[in-house]
Amino acid sequence: MGTRISAHRAANSMLEGSIWKALVAFAIPIFLGNLFQQLYNTADSLIVGKFIGKEALAAVGSSANLISLIIGLLQGTALGAGVLIAKFYGARDEKNLSLAVHTGLAFGLIGGLLLTVVGVVLSPLLLRWMGTPSDVLPNSIAYFRTYFYGCLAMFLYNISVGILQAVGDSRHPLYYLILSSIVNVVLDLLFVAVFHWGVASAAAATVISQAVSAILCIWQLTRTDDVYRISLRKVRLNLPILRQIVRFGLPAGVQNSVISLANVVVQANINAFGSDAMAGCGAFAKIEGFAFLPVTCFAMGLSTFVGQNLGAKQYDRVRRGARFGIVTSVVLAEIIGVIIFLIVPALISLFNSDPVVVRYGTIQGRTEALFFGLLALSHCMAGLLRGAGKAMVPMIVMLSIWCLVRVSYITVMVRLIPNIQVIFTAYPLTWFLSSVIFIIYYRKADWIHAFERLDRQAASE
Repeated sequence: MGTRISAHRAANSMLEGSIWKALVAFAIPIFLGNLFQQLYNTADSLIVGKFIGKEALAAVGSSANLISLIIGLLQGTALGAGVLIAKFYGARDEKNLSLAVHTGLAFGLIGGLLLTVVGVVLSPLLLRWMGTPSDVLPNSIAYFRTYFYGCLAMFLYNISVGILQAVGDSRHPLYYLILSSIVNVVLDLLFVAVFHWGVASAAAATVISQAVSAILCIWQLTRTDDVYRISLRKVRLNLPILRQIVRFGLPAGVQNSVISLANVVVQANINAFGSDAMAGCGAFAKIEGFAFLPVTCFAMGLSTFVGQNLGAKQYDRVRRGARFGIVTSVVLAEIIGVIIFLIVPALISLFNSDPVVVRYGTIQGRTEALFFGLLALSHCMAGLLRGAGKAMVPMIVMLSIWCLVRVSYITVMVRLIPNIQVIFTAYPLTWFLSSVIFIIYYRKADWIHAFERLDRQAASE
């Protein structure tokens, strides 16, 4: 049963050879893919801000945290499937690997349809609950509701990418994402700048491009000759496997969604400062997304690396890979943060040149950017713990600090000091607290030794 997996493993450097080359080779396509994804997400704001105006830019910005809530839920689910598949792959368990692949895709179909219905119905309620100003609300509802029509494509895309990355293939998702990014930008320009169809058409362009990338990923999975090949007639839920996917993925999905929900509360506080603040902060959110790229690619790389090598019982390799991934991600994120700190006014003006809009975006950028290394540290620690199957630890830490502490701090302080910069300081503060907790846990818990002890006990029996 292990023959086909063994042949594939020989070509996969996540389990053998140089650790830094393995992680970098895996992370670079993810980095480039996320770069293109960020570019086409940013294209909505750039084109809308230039061709429609700052009110439309504010509408897109006001939806950003709600959209992050959706994407966080989808990515958490995909992460659960990916961690499980990586473990089966590393252990050469072909039967369960196939069950996990087909169950993950079935879950994506069901979840995507349900999320579409819920989102389309609840969009106006959610935006009103956030206190979206009346001059922005109609465009916000149109943009957000249109975006929800693409939930099925987004869910299937994230599940498919999770499968490919779990077995070490980060190249094909990159190729498909580049193509869909080009489609998105072309359609954005066509719909908004040429046809003047309004802000909702920018969301429609994103939905279409997401569908393109989802179809291409599924097509790749159905035509491969490797053990993770999808057969459409086998796509169904296997309940024992589904329980494991949920066990690994639900904490990450809940964590991402609740953090995004907390950011919705933060956005509601920003909304109280008016549409100029919404536009400036919405523009910076797009810029900030670029700083997250080294964070995301190494956190995802660590999850796959740790999952595969724990499955193969290569514990020392896990330790060395964790150290390299964390240090590299922190250094890259901090370098990007310094660059953004220096040139943030020019970056904000690309979206909208109104001086007040630029001022708000610059204040946020110069409050947060120098602390991006702390954000990277927390995400990488969370990634390696999820790869080890300990998804509850980062969920508890991040929900406690990034949600409860962040929202409480803002709720109290913004009333004592009614200045928008108070809201922005909540981010570096909570990144610092979560980083300290993760470092203490990593040094004290000794969780890799626990895996080694269990293996010795099993061998002695």
